[in-house]
Amino acid sequence: MAGARIEHLVTSGTFSLDGGTWDVDNNVWIIGDDTEAVVVDAAHDAGAIADALGGRTLRAIVCTHAHNDHIDAAPELAARTGAPVLLHGDDLPLWKQTHPDRAPDGELADGQVLTVAGIELTVLHTPGHAPGAVCLYAPALTALFGGDTLFAGGPGATGRSYSDFPTIVGSIRDRLLTLPGDTVVHTGHGETTTIATEAPHLQEWIDRGF
Repeated sequence: MAGARIEHLVTSGTFSLDGGTWDVDNNVWIIGDDTEAVVVDAAHDAGAIADALGGRTLRAIVCTHAHNDHIDAAPELAARTGAPVLLHGDDLPLWKQTHPDRAPDGELADGQVLTVAGIELTVLHTPGHAPGAVCLYAPALTALFGGDTLFAGGPGATGRSYSDFPTIVGSIRDRLLTLPGDTVVHTGHGETTTIATEAPHLQEWIDRGF
């Protein structure tokens, strides 16, 4: 575990779904040490991500879900580094909207453990924002890489195709609020938060029957 750390960069591009397109800034998370790393959500700019990796071996490109803004740079980054692109199978229909001719290299499954730099990253399937949405929990780093499942201020958006609000609230209730309160949530967009910070707001939705 010595030397393992979390690095962060922000990349900019567009998000497109259901006929609309919006400008977005995405968080890209790199977990590793001086020799190897995992990238969570290869968004928009493969060159910038590769530069941030330097000469380190990239073990995997993990997609928290398959909205285009989180996966658009994944094939190019894979080609540059030789790393496999990993995605939960339930998000393949969304993936194919962006990359119809290039499948992911492997599937993520609930409970699967990825290891990098001595750190274990446990896959938590958290559908709602997308059917195959996942989070990665790294207790040794007191960290959750949440994609668009949980933000500072509440759940991820569920107003578009393949999403469902009661489902995302259930995922957060059952999979995330059970984590230690000091767990830092590294989000897909915007600022980080903690489980303890978000729990009171989320409890309001749970109490309403979701």
